[in-house]
Amino acid sequence: QVQVVESGGGLVQAGGSLRISCVASGTFSWYAMGWFRQAPGKEREFVAGIRWSIGYTYYADSVKGRFTISRDNAKNTVYLQMNSLKPEDTAVYYCAADTLRYRSTAQRMGVNGYDYWGQGTQVTVSS
Repeated sequence: QVQVVESGGGLVQAGGSLRISCVASGTFSWYAMGWFRQAPGKEREFVAGIRWSIGYTYYADSVKGRFTISRDNAKNTVYLQMNSLKPEDTAVYYCAADTLRYRSTAQRMGVNGYDYWGQGTQVTVSS
């Protein structure tokens, strides 16, 4: 089992920045962590991911150049730094852990690429 707990969401004006965090714990190893988001009436979509051991990162096109995912191995924590926020970034942001070693990056850019999910943290960007 792996538990993931997000924190740091809130309300920010368009053009502003926000950093959200996710702490992972448990008895299983995780090989990648990902951030997803879900806006009202929309499907959950991939935002960013990171391979835990080597720090390789990958992003959705919609956030490239604005969002940065990083991790602190010692704290078992993954961060999502969000800059130049837009109203369309408003969503519940979810953190997820992948406990299978050999999933591809393509697989990890989809909801089926992760096994454990947090409860989410709300990010609201006002115009």
